[in-house]
Amino acid sequence: MNDHPSPTRPAKARQIKCVVWDLDHTLWSGVLLEDPQVELRAEARAMILALDERGILQSIASRNDAARALAELERLGLAEYFLHPQIHWGAKSGSVRTIAERLNLGLDALAFIDDQPFERDEVRSELPEVQCHDPAELPALLDRPEFCPRFITEDSRRRRAMVREDLARAADEERFDGPKEAFLAGLEMVFTISRASEADLRRAEELTLRTNQLNTTGYTYSHDELDHLRRSDRHLLLIAGLDDRYGSYGKIGLALVELGDAAWTVKLLLMSCRVMSRGVGTVLMHHLMRRAQAAGVRLLAEFVPNDRNRMMYVTYKFGGFREVERRGEVHLLEHDLVGVPPPPTSLTIHTED
Repeated sequence: MNDHPSPTRPAKARQIKCVVWDLDHTLWSGVLLEDPQVELRAEARAMILALDERGILQSIASRNDAARALAELERLGLAEYFLHPQIHWGAKSGSVRTIAERLNLGLDALAFIDDQPFERDEVRSELPEVQCHDPAELPALLDRPEFCPRFITEDSRRRRAMVREDLARAADEERFDGPKEAFLAGLEMVFTISRASEADLRRAEELTLRTNQLNTTGYTYSHDELDHLRRSDRHLLLIAGLDDRYGSYGKIGLALVELGDAAWTVKLLLMSCRVMSRGVGTVLMHHLMRRAQAAGVRLLAEFVPNDRNRMMYVTYKFGGFREVERRGEVHLLEHDLVGVPPPPTSLTIHTED
């Protein structure tokens, strides 16, 4: 393998990050408001458990009586699996859109399952990015590549729990009577930056595949490529994690730096969308700036624009980077490493080299 892998990579199939279920004749057999007792479909239960194990989130979009539907999900032992359920008499497309917004996911990361062709067509018409499926497809869906992450990591298994922890944080923040800075300080956040180990590589690959918005280049790397880069003397592969008093966010950031004799080039910098509201979006970038400054080298960064990652370009620009060159679609930026900000006081940073 070349020690300087090409940054241009073929497009990968979009991974499904959330499956949205209808209820009547889809999740269960029967109509809740007409039948004395509905029966959960065995293939639906199997799929719910498999998706949860794979780290694919799930929700509900149903025209139904909310109180009765939620009570039935509790009776079936499934309520905990569904985040931000939308159970009302409005359009399914509106429900799917709301779920995507509340989970901070792109619409192309969602799949919708409904037994009614009309409902699937309505969602397709309003939200063409969303995959729509008939429940008859259930046994085969789990074998489709977009539903099959290559690796199932510990972060994958905890994804639903981490979202629920986020909901608890958000609820407490809503009730907090004081400035946001004081709330963040009270979270007792610990941001860890370390060289990626072999054990981190599955999660690192997952981050390159799943992180689209807060990703400076969109480059994706396989487990084997990342392992090569991890071992290379000419590259620095860093992974970041975040914890607070509510629990762990898991591994939420990744940086790949090509180490030249006179200049370092950030080939990839990404951060999970889940942590942006925690004020940590620039911590890894500033860490790289301080390391380059200490090494006495120039710091360059590549940026490849797409329809979703403009926020990262703004982050670079507000961070003091200026554009110095364009190479096709690649924008090359540089920081003069003057006035590098100190770490934020709202968190503790641990570096493990």
